[in-house]
Order: sequence, then C-alpha cells, then structure tokens
Amino acid sequence: MTENTLGQLFKDGEVIVKQGTVGNCIYIIQKGRVAVIEESGDKETKVAELGKSDFFGEMAVFEKTLRSCTIRAIGDVKVLSLDKRNFYKTIQNDPSLAFRLLENMSNRIRRMNKKVV
Repeated sequence: MTENTLGQLFKDGEVIVKQGTVGNCIYIIQKGRVAVIEESGDKETKVAELGKSDFFGEMAVFEKTLRSCTIRAIGDVKVLSLDKRNFYKTIQNDPSLAFRLLENMSNRIRRMNKKVV
C-alpha cells in the first residue's frame, strides 16, 4: 500500500479491509474497482463490485463492529478513508453525502431482505 495526501493506493489483489477486523473509518473509492467478498472458512464468495465514488465500511463510523466482508482491490485502486470525526465534518460541508449514505444502506438492506425471504 502506498500513501499520498489524497488517499491510499492499493495494487491489484491487495486487501483493503479484512472481514472480522474492527473498523473505525469509512472508505470512498476515488479511482478503480474493488471486490466485496464474504469469507466462510476456506470459501470466498464475491457478493458485489464497487467503483469510483462508491463507499464501504460505513457501519464502522456508527458502531464498533467487526467488518462483515473483505474488500480487495481489482487492479489499481485509490481510496480515501475518513474516521468518524472527519466523516461528520465532511457531512456538514456536503449534506448530500449523508443522503447518498442512507440511500446506499437502504439498498443493501433491501437486497439482504430479498435473500432472507
């Protein structure tokens, strides 16, 4: 992983977030794509793919829970990470981010409900 002032660069195949670890920030994809992977024992299941302007890890800014999925870079990926304090500052400057976050979380809940039913 390489860092600069605008974000962090991850190379193809690098793990950005590991399932089961404690999170404390949200990640916003600035460039590239990531795979969202559920791990169960030795089995990995790709459940989603995210790209530029998408975000992940948002639950960590609301509660201290373990990461529910592993996030792995597909090609070169650049992400910006925001801890809780900086996330709240960002929302104050751009309230539309809060709406996008709620919309995204609502869509994820809807997809999970369809799997359960």
